[in-house]
Formats: sequence, C-alpha cells, structure tokens
Amino acid sequence: MKQKNRFIFDMLDQDSPDAQKDSIFRAGKPQSVREEAGATVVSVPFHKQEMKNMFLYPAQPARLEVSDMIVRCYGDSILRCTTAFGGSIPKDEDNPMFSWDPTLVQGKICPEKTDEGWDLKDGNGKVKMRIHTKDFPREIWSTLQPEPPETFDAVVFPDDKVAVPFMAYDDFFPAQSESFSLGYVKRDEKVHRCLYSLHAEQNEKFAGTGERFSKMDLAGKTYVLENTDGLGVNSRRSYKNVPFYISSKGYGLLIMTSAHVRLSLADISTRAAQALVEDDVLDLFFIGGGNAERILWNYRRITGFPANVPFWSYGTWMSRMSYFSAEETRNVVKKMREGKFPCDVIHIDTGWFKKDWKCEWEFNPEKFPEPETYLKEMEDQGIKISLWQLPCIAKDTMYYGIANENRYVAPKSEHVALGSNFSAVEFDGNIDFSNPEAVLWYQGLLKKLLDMGVAVIKTDFGEVIEENAAYLGMSYRKLHNVYALLYQKAAHEISRQVKGPSQAMIWARAGWIGCQRYPIHWGGDCACSWDGMAGSLRGGLHLGISGFAFWSHDVPGFQGIPSFMNSRPSDDLYIRWTQMGVFSSHLRYHGTTPREPYEYPAVSDIARKWLNLRYALIPYLAEQGNKAIQTGFPLVRALLFDHFDDATCWSIDDEFYCGDSLLVAPVMNGTGIRDVYLPSGLWVDFWSGESITGGLWLKNVASPLELLPVYVKKDSVIPVYPQIVQCTKEMDLSKIQEIRFDDTYRGFSASILGKSIALGI
Repeated sequence: MKQKNRFIFDMLDQDSPDAQKDSIFRAGKPQSVREEAGATVVSVPFHKQEMKNMFLYPAQPARLEVSDMIVRCYGDSILRCTTAFGGSIPKDEDNPMFSWDPTLVQGKICPEKTDEGWDLKDGNGKVKMRIHTKDFPREIWSTLQPEPPETFDAVVFPDDKVAVPFMAYDDFFPAQSESFSLGYVKRDEKVHRCLYSLHAEQNEKFAGTGERFSKMDLAGKTYVLENTDGLGVNSRRSYKNVPFYISSKGYGLLIMTSAHVRLSLADISTRAAQALVEDDVLDLFFIGGGNAERILWNYRRITGFPANVPFWSYGTWMSRMSYFSAEETRNVVKKMREGKFPCDVIHIDTGWFKKDWKCEWEFNPEKFPEPETYLKEMEDQGIKISLWQLPCIAKDTMYYGIANENRYVAPKSEHVALGSNFSAVEFDGNIDFSNPEAVLWYQGLLKKLLDMGVAVIKTDFGEVIEENAAYLGMSYRKLHNVYALLYQKAAHEISRQVKGPSQAMIWARAGWIGCQRYPIHWGGDCACSWDGMAGSLRGGLHLGISGFAFWSHDVPGFQGIPSFMNSRPSDDLYIRWTQMGVFSSHLRYHGTTPREPYEYPAVSDIARKWLNLRYALIPYLAEQGNKAIQTGFPLVRALLFDHFDDATCWSIDDEFYCGDSLLVAPVMNGTGIRDVYLPSGLWVDFWSGESITGGLWLKNVASPLELLPVYVKKDSVIPVYPQIVQCTKEMDLSKIQEIRFDDTYRGFSASILGKSIALGI
C-alpha cells in the first residue's frame, strides 16, 4: 500500500479495506488517581474520534470510555505502565516472555496531588511519574481554530538520570495529529490495536529492536516488528524482532507483547517515538540505567539472562547445505585434521534423513548406519555433531499421522509455504508449542537423538506459522512472534535435561523477547557478498542491543551470487569473513557450496593461521561469555556500549568490540582499505604494538589480506592458549597464559602467540 505520509493512514491504517469497521479513541486528561495494592491506578478517559476529509475530529455525539493505567515500579530504574483497553490485564506468571530476576521486586508507588496534577513517588520519595492536568495559560484572541483537545500529558522518570515525556501535543491544528500520546482502535466494537507516543528530541538516536539490518541509528525509520523469513540480511525483513530499543537519552523501552508492532522512531512524526500494537493491552516498561549495559542488564532482569554455552562451542563449526552421509563427514574431519585446520563441530544440515529436507528426526539407516557408533567415533576425535531440523511436519513422513491425530499440529483451513524451503518437500503445518502435549512429544523426538550422542540441535525456522490454524493455547495474533520462544525453550530445556547445564545449547534463527535465554542465535541466510557481510554485522550489533549475548553468522555467506546454489565465494571474501568470524562469539562455516578451508587452496594457509588465532583466543572468549551472562553486555558489542556519550559511536555499524578489550574493524571490500574510528582513550595496535591516543578517525588504513585492523584498550590483560591445537579437547587449561597490552607489548609477532602463529607480518 502506498505510503500516504499521514498519521491517520500510515499508523492508524484508515485507508485499509476494513477501516470502515474501526472506531478511533484518543486519550484525554486523567480523571482520577488512586493507590491500589502498592501501585498507582490512573483513570484515563478516551474520546471517540471521527474522520472527515482526512482529519480527525471529536465524534458527535460525544462518546467517552475510561480505562485504567496501572503504574508500578521495580527496583530503582524501572517503571511499568500497563493499560488493558479491552478487558483484564494478563498475569505475569502466564506470560512466557517474563523471567523475573528474584532480586527485582515491585516497590510501592504512591500518588501525591500537586498544583500541576499528580506526582507519583516511590518508597524513597523520588518522583517516578509526573502527570500534568493543569491547563496551560492562553490568550484568546481568535476562534478561527478550536482549542486543542484534552490529552494525556505525563513524564516518566525511570531513574535519576533521564526524563521521558509522553508526546502530549503532536498536532498542527486540533484535527491534524502526527501521533497520540495514548489511544486505541476498535474494530466491530472490540479493541483491535492500541498506540502510544513518546517525545523524541531532535538529535535523539535509537538502536536495537532485534536483528535489524539497518544503520546503527534507527531514528527516521519505521519498522513492522513481525517475525518472518528474512530471505537474506539486506532488507527490512527480520528473523528476530524484539519490541525493545535504547535511546541515546539514556533509557530503554520494552513493549511487553507478542503481537505485531509498528514502531516509528522519529519518522511518521519526527518529534515522536511511537508505536501501534496489534493487541488490546499496552504494557510499557521504561528502563533506566544511564548507559547501554545497565539498561540491558535491567532488561534481562525482566526477560531473563542468557544461559552459558559449552567451552567447545567456541571452536570452529564446519558445515554446508548439506553433508549427506557419515562417510562424507569422516572425510571432512580427516582433511581438516590432515590440513591442521582446528575444528570442534561438524553440522549436518538437511541431508541426514531418508530424503533431503524431509525431517523425521531419525538418521537415514543407509547413509548413517549405526549412528551411536558413528557419534562415539566423532567424539573420540574431538568432534561434536550438530543436527538440523525444523518445527514442521511434512506429508508422507512417519510422524504425519501421529501429529495430526493427537493435535500436535494445529488444524488449519489453508496452507502457507515456508519462505526459505529450498526443496520440493511440502510441509503441512507447524508443531503447536502452545499445546503442552505437543511440547512433550517434540522433546521426546529430540531426547532420543541427544541420548544417542548428538551434541546440538539446530532449531531452524520458527518465524512463520499458519495464520488460519486453530492453535490450542492462544490465537495466531498472540502466538506468531512468541512461537520462536516456545520452540527454542522446548529444545533448550530437553538439551539441558539430557546434557546438563554446562553442555546445553541450541543453534537458532528466529527470535523475540526472551529468546536470549536459549543461546545461541545466528544471523540467517546472508549473501556471499560484501553487502551480505555488512548486513550480517549490522544485524548482530542490533541483536546485542536487544538482550542477546551470543551471536554467529554463516562464514563466508550462505547463498551464492549470482547462482544461489552454484556460485562460490571469492577467496578474499572467504578470508575477510573468516577474520570477522574469529572475533565473533561463535564461528560457523556454512553455505550452499563447500566451505572447508582446504577447498580454497590459494588462501588456505591464511585461513589456517586465523583459525589458530581463534583457538588461542578461546580462553578470552569464554571469559567474556561468562561475563555476558551476568551483565547487560553481549560478547560482540556495538561501540556505543563503551562510549555511550560519543555521538559518533551511535553511527558506527562496521566496527565492534570483541569483549571488553578488542576493537575490531572488519575489512568489507576488495581493496583492503577502510577508515577506522578510534574512540577516546589509549589504544594499542594488536599487530605492531604502537600506542595510539583515540578520539579520532584513522583514514585510509590499508590491510593486506593476512590482516585486519584490531586495536586493544591499553593495559588490558587477555588470557590466551599459547599452543596450537586441533580441537578444544586437546587444551590443558592449566597452560593458559596472559598477554598484557602495556608499554612492554611489542606487537603480535613478539608475543607468546606470535611465536607459534606466524601471520606474515
């Protein structure tokens, strides 16, 4: 539908075919405020509007409805405003997106009448919300336009550092609005969607919202947070949407919902951060903290902290679409070991079933005879096995009848195809994870494989479900986005049950609120191109600002260009993407053509050296992973985490921190030349040992294919493994040593690593 550049159309959809069934309501001045069970209840009137000639006027005759906003505070940095326009407020314990930190308790918040309206104060007497009801002084000299309507006018103070105003007056004249501070839309007299608006300052910046393949600063953009198959990493589509963002003002906003959300950040109105939520409940968490890490820490205290990942998972993962037999994977392991390319995981994608893609959760007995013996053989060589599967049942498979007879798959009226199903297999419905019996059945399928010795389940897909299906536990509108969470929760929990907490993990693609609890997630089907590499990093950085600690991507891209299945990536792209992967939380090679380093003989020696460096850094990566699961940090960090007040860092999406100490600037072009921004502070060039004072751009930095720009915060101490190994099983952790990046550091070639890993500098 063509963009109309009017709030009434671009946000309220009043040009849609069903708009004639809609009634629009806009918030007015609160009528009363009272204390109730430690919370404050604000009674807000909503006035019906009617459209005339593309403008909104108060309905005649007037119609008023009242809804209560429940205001609660948690700790000293979180304020929650919840309004159920269409009925009762759901219980938190029934919402799988919540995973409350037990140390985060609800505090008391009390209203106090003032000359301006009401102040809502916490138990320490601090104002957490200020509601304005007093009329502004006016000098009446003209009646050409009516006076502005009453509105909901309030300011939220989640902590002592920031004020977040609702956008009370976003009008040209009373009938021409660009946003509503609060409102809702009824369809056929039932609340169908609701909306809010916050003031956005002229230079305010935004980041997060899930896996966003956009520039770092999202100001001036509108996104539909509706999980879908991304079909690449260079569009507005996203596998992982999260209705949460952080602002450069120093706050975060969580829209606690599983419904589709249209989020406009200083776009439809350039002075408003507003959203339309396709639900009858609006549940907003204003999260303070003052900087990105503290805001994300508070976010995780509400939605859950990531589980830790196994030590071996930091090693190299080798995959393609797909290996088709045990013998083929044996040959890959043999060549990797003979070529001295360290590797810990072999991933078998769609090819381990009787028919490619036809998921039956059982090994093809001809291609993978005696799977227990095979898995033990791989384990003895230091190789873990990861298996692909998806949450869909195909026709003519062994479980199709069972799944339908027992309602493990929701009955439906029509079929919706999967976006990135690259096969001729027709899948006929999603496992209904809102049905507890279906969850147990699915976990039983995985348990058999995990008991057998499989290390990891790849929980592919989960972004798209059948719209016209009768799900047992909730409607499509509520289930669609949260389906990824229920799917990954089921897989991770059975992995934890079988393998134990220290060995449990999954490999997931979709995402929503809470999915960060079940690592790890990778970036989907990126193109083998510099654009695909850049889009992947952008998505990973925004995902880290959305609560996820661990992230990976397909090295060196998934799909071939121009031939999807038959074009190989170039040698320089292979190395440049490998270099970025070495500093990512997890390193997996995957794609439609061979990805093994020995398949790229012209650059295989360079690849080997970089993989050796990866294994040397694993103690550091594991240390940083342990830190990430207890704080608000991701392992791969946008620069704004460490330099929140540096406006330049809010525009940097082609550099990142690997943990606390390493600043990495991937080369994403064929020339080897790029500009590098070094934030303020003292830095050490990883390769040369040169000390540099930051707060400046390094222009036209040239890197031969063997190197890329890496800088270390001065005086950092990094644990490393000093010996070359072929898998993490060979590591004796008592031999870990430290590199100190102080005045004694003379560059990589002189370090304990440089003596064993010669990169040709």
